[in-house]
Amino acid sequence: MPAGAGPDPIGIFGGTFDPIHYGHLRLAQELATGLRLRQIRFIPAGHPPHRSEPCVSSLHRLEMARLAIAGNPSFALDDREISRPGPCYTVDTLTELRRELGPDQPLCLLMGADAFLGLTTWHRWQELFDLAHVAVAHRPGFPQVTWADGMPDVLRRELRQRLRENGHLLHRSAAGSIFAHTITPLDISATHIRNGLAAGHSPRYLLPDAVLDYIQSKGLYTVAAK
Repeated sequence: MPAGAGPDPIGIFGGTFDPIHYGHLRLAQELATGLRLRQIRFIPAGHPPHRSEPCVSSLHRLEMARLAIAGNPSFALDDREISRPGPCYTVDTLTELRRELGPDQPLCLLMGADAFLGLTTWHRWQELFDLAHVAVAHRPGFPQVTWADGMPDVLRRELRQRLRENGHLLHRSAAGSIFAHTITPLDISATHIRNGLAAGHSPRYLLPDAVLDYIQSKGLYTVAAK
């Protein structure tokens, strides 16, 4: 570990995971490896405030996430948002984690480039940088210089001030920076999986077999379920 470095960062990966699939898992694995994260906590959303209610219950989505990450010692499941009543805001989750883990533990909020471009719509979004770093996963060839195209001025300023090229700097502070990391492009979406299941098509090889078996055993994402 470089001189002056602190504890290895913990990655925070939230989402509806409706259902969780290989696109989620590969993003988490590549960021864990590329940024040397000690652990990634998958946090399924209970009642996401930025989108419609998930298609299946929070308990089903929690169990699918549990099955998907089983066997990976770097992955852990956190059910705090499922257990929390009312809307689930990322800033509240990070505040809880910061209180539990202390001021010196580096935290890294994981998201895709599209989510980052919409960051100003998040509740108390600027406070996120006081609580964690932000790691943005993007496809190969996605030019960082074009991130500012169409961005709100306030987000453009944050990007310019906080973007760091060296992921090792994650280990030297607890929060406050933005890191970009190229990942393998997997054109998989939960919407496509749900629509395929409702139409009677198999999504095998788009998500772990254990998750597909669970979906089929519970009759999830059928026309009736939707």
